This record gives sequence, C-alpha cells and structure tokens, in this order.
Amino acid sequence: MKFAIQINASPFHSNASHMALKFVKATLEEGHEVFRIFFYHEGIFNAFKHSTPLDDELNVTQQWTLLANRYQIDLVVCISAAQRRGLLSSDESSRQGKVDNDLAEGFRISGLGQWVEATLLADRFLVFG
Repeated sequence: MKFAIQINASPFHSNASHMALKFVKATLEEGHEVFRIFFYHEGIFNAFKHSTPLDDELNVTQQWTLLANRYQIDLVVCISAAQRRGLLSSDESSRQGKVDNDLAEGFRISGLGQWVEATLLADRFLVFG
C-alpha cells in the first residue's frame, strides 16, 4: 500500500509529529511505501534545522531527516506556511534578499500542488495534527 502523510502540528505543541513518525516507521517496517510527507500549517516547525529540543526530548527534525534518507521519502514543506512563520530555504532567502537558510537536511520547499498530487497518487492519505 502507498501512503502519503500530512503533518499540521508543531513538534513542540502536540504529540502529532511524534505519532506520525511512529506510524511511518511501523508502516515502512511492514513493507508499505510512504512516498511523501507534507508539512503544513504549524507542521513546518518540524523542518527547522536549528531546532534544539531539550536533552531528554526526541529530536523530531533529526528523526525525519534520518528516515527520509534511509527510505527515500519526499519531505515537502508548504512554501506559504513556511514564509508566514519565517522558515526560508537558501533559494527563497536569496530571492527575498535575506541570508537565512533554516531548512533542515532532507526537507524541501514546495507548494500545495505537491499535496494535491500526493492525495491523487496515494492509496491512503493520513493527516496528523
């Protein structure tokens, strides 16, 4: 089965990101495919590379990066939600005349078209948060 996932919650204000991470790991271990994870609304906070959780907390951003690298999962961050919340990739930053590069490794910025495509290509589309 082919899954696409949408995450709408910040890893700091709910357990939705952590639950999505656990779901994705279990799904992949069962031999299913997760081809895209779309980070929307407050979910874009999963993609901040300078995020530093406390020592006794799970670094969700790092876990998404490791999972994406291992299983070749497309981690897509909504450009509109990211801009509203100050998350800029190097490309978008230079386009706006800024010097930021806040996007963690393995994530990419794109638009809602990627979300729509994911809903069309997946057998199941789940939303967390």
